[in-house]
Amino acid sequence: MTRAGTGKTYASAFALREINPKRALFLVHREQIAKQALKSYKKIFGKTKSLGIVSGNRREFDADFIFATMQMMSKEDIFTIYGRNEFDVIVLDEAHHVGAESYKKIMSYFKPNFWLGMTASPDTNQYDIYSIFNHQIAYEIRLQQALEEDLLCPFHYFGITELEINDVVFDDSVGVKNFNRLISDARVDYIIDKANFYGYSGERVKGLVFCSRKDEARELSDKFNQRGFRTEALTGEDTQEKRERVIERLASDNDVDNQLDYIFTVDIFNEGVDVPEINQIIMLRPTESPVVFVQQLGRGLRKFDEKEYVVILDFIGNYLNNFMIPVALSGDRSYNKDTIRKYVTSGNNIIPGASTIHFDEISKKRIFNSIDVMKGVKDIIKTSYRNLKNRLGRIPYLMDFYENGEVDPMLILSNYKTFNVFLDKMEKDYSLEMFTEKEQITLEYLSKTIASGKRPHELEILNLLTNNEQISKSHIQRSISEKYGFIVNYQEIDNAIDVLEGKFVSKDDELIKYSQMELIDVEKSNESFLKRISSFEEKMKHTEFSKQINDLLKLGLKRYQDIYCDEKNKRGVFVLYEKYSRRDVCLLLNWGKDFSSTMYGMKRVEDNVCIFVTYHKAEAGENEEYVSGKPDYADEFINNQIFMWDSQIGKGPDSQYMKDVCEARYKHMFVKKSDAEGTDFYYMGQFDIEKVEKSEKKDKSGKMKEIAKVQIKMHDLVRDDLLKYLKSND
Repeated sequence: MTRAGTGKTYASAFALREINPKRALFLVHREQIAKQALKSYKKIFGKTKSLGIVSGNRREFDADFIFATMQMMSKEDIFTIYGRNEFDVIVLDEAHHVGAESYKKIMSYFKPNFWLGMTASPDTNQYDIYSIFNHQIAYEIRLQQALEEDLLCPFHYFGITELEINDVVFDDSVGVKNFNRLISDARVDYIIDKANFYGYSGERVKGLVFCSRKDEARELSDKFNQRGFRTEALTGEDTQEKRERVIERLASDNDVDNQLDYIFTVDIFNEGVDVPEINQIIMLRPTESPVVFVQQLGRGLRKFDEKEYVVILDFIGNYLNNFMIPVALSGDRSYNKDTIRKYVTSGNNIIPGASTIHFDEISKKRIFNSIDVMKGVKDIIKTSYRNLKNRLGRIPYLMDFYENGEVDPMLILSNYKTFNVFLDKMEKDYSLEMFTEKEQITLEYLSKTIASGKRPHELEILNLLTNNEQISKSHIQRSISEKYGFIVNYQEIDNAIDVLEGKFVSKDDELIKYSQMELIDVEKSNESFLKRISSFEEKMKHTEFSKQINDLLKLGLKRYQDIYCDEKNKRGVFVLYEKYSRRDVCLLLNWGKDFSSTMYGMKRVEDNVCIFVTYHKAEAGENEEYVSGKPDYADEFINNQIFMWDSQIGKGPDSQYMKDVCEARYKHMFVKKSDAEGTDFYYMGQFDIEKVEKSEKKDKSGKMKEIAKVQIKMHDLVRDDLLKYLKSND
């Protein structure tokens, strides 16, 4: 099977080039696609193979490579012309439909040496197509790679703010609440204005407009016609003959009086329809899923001689699924919020080739709002799990998600605490009852403490203990040094041991709970050696528990190597611009305890002081000076290096609070844009204090209190895209 976000015909040709069959059958849905596929294959095989088409209009049965429509080839009097073993290879287009009767009929009759399925939607149908193809993927190409290899037409995507009518913004329910807004004259004029402004490539527009409803498509088509355009609406209710006739009117330049400018549709162009002449796509509906988005985008990505690029106009309202737009454009399936945000702010730097991505400022704001609240995360996780399970043919684990670029394993753990709890929800034959209480406690603690891979100490120690009854601290030092290139001292090792004993907690009841883990035999360990506790050895004989432990270790170590082992951006124990929670900071700075519940704007322990800044504070309500009585602090970057910071109210330049900040040897800054981003902060690096001035500010009771206004100079210039993101009001 070949998976392809776009360019399936090329993908199948590349996959077959090494096989070079003597005779092959290619099954597609329309004669037009058969012609286009034949043309593509001719470039690679044309000199060595005869190519023909079998359809309602052509009967070229004797060619080496036959491109046949499913409608024709599924007829018994046609497919029985050939022997069961006639073809070395049979290629099935739109292979996610292999559960349909027409496919079953053909697949049960022919016995080729090799079946090849082509689909851009392997995970979106009711059939498990992976099992039909023995979970074998011959070739996979996605949007980014296809653009890099110049297989597709460049595109210029514009995320445009959807129109507000009477100060009301379009949202997911607009078609139900007020259909007239979808087809209002104001909206029609707005769409036309934007379509004319952004234009198209070629002598005339050949556009495709995706709507959210059939009646919307028909009404908008009528209103475009009233304004001098030539358009038609196509829906699933129209016959195949009408569809082909309308498509020909859009694509053809021969009959000037019968040409179309736009086709309005809902979903029939999502797959199986290839009109390379399309030079403008207008999206007037909420994004349903990344797969559907790319399918619709892909309708304009076929190369055509008279088309240099395709223009994509996406009208973005207050839709809950707006976060799926950058997911689709980036091809990133992790659903990691920070990854999605980065793409919105720097998409042009990521998209390959001559293609470009632009969001206007209001569209960015709407997407960021959607990312912050990200609805349906558990459904996304479950869908990702089912897709990956189908692809692998077995139950996937955390490392499978990570290695296959599926949903971020940390997203699974943050929503379910442990992976075995998630499996209990997904698999009817899987039960948490197979785990003892202590095993479950161990998995819970390790999942939230070491799985993120933000430092290797605990991971390496536990990894060594799973394979050795006893290990020396010098062995731990040597192992970390050889693998990661830095030296850990015995004090750091002792701190990591305390963490593995369940001591890295914030509350006494947590200490009681997690001290039951029983990983290290404290009584039999000494200053030089660690001994594995015998009960842990017994637990590791439990196959599923052992699998879960090793899965966490592999994930944590791989994440450390991929993300937190960045020599260029490594600053001590932190990596510039990666995100850390207050709990992470306590762990990495060896503070021995989780102080996060009492860490607010500033925390100092020994030589390290950390400042935590929320760049955009929540806005106070009407007649309120502060949000819920919390004072507002004027913290901001003046430029890429200078940051202005206010001390806590009541803490002036001479306070112990400010002495802690000024006198600490290592000063670290952590910033997040707003509370909507969650608990994690970007690490901005270390800083020096250039100036401290006395000032005053009202406290929550309205009394003037002393504060310190501090000018900070960062050691590292803040990256432009991150600074722009933090400072913007989106």
